[in-house]
Amino acid sequence: MQTKVKVTTIYNCSLDRAFKTPILCDISKIHMGYGVMPKVTHCTNDENWGKPGFSKKIYAAKSLTQKGGFASVDKVLERDENKYWKIQINEFQSWMLGFSRFVGEWQTTEIEMNKVLVEYTYTLHSDIGFLYPLNFLFARTFWKTYMKRVLENVRQLAYNNEPYLYE
Repeated sequence: MQTKVKVTTIYNCSLDRAFKTPILCDISKIHMGYGVMPKVTHCTNDENWGKPGFSKKIYAAKSLTQKGGFASVDKVLERDENKYWKIQINEFQSWMLGFSRFVGEWQTTEIEMNKVLVEYTYTLHSDIGFLYPLNFLFARTFWKTYMKRVLENVRQLAYNNEPYLYE
């Protein structure tokens, strides 16, 4: 089963900042934890991060759902400069309610100078039939709320011209 969740907002910054910040900035300043989602602490194997086909290992703090340490792998599937990112998160190191992977999309459309529409979408893939109702509920409530928090964290980094860690 696939459950798709989408949130949108307007960023009042350059198209370049709105596009690059969520993927190329320090992920620990974006995924700061919320409820059962642990805070991301750092990444490794990220020398080519930001380029299609390359991945990085994600590490998380200890939480109710994570023992701490290596948590998952992020991979860039597509990059269309100043328009669209598509990434995949998988190889989860703890049980994720039967989800096998998450596919995230970040689309930016310049409305006018320093006004950018951001469309943030996640497709959550689950493989265990009897968990589908729980998967759907999780995606539409908790995950959607988490995505809104991520949007706001990215907004602050974009507005503050946070340096990029990757190209």
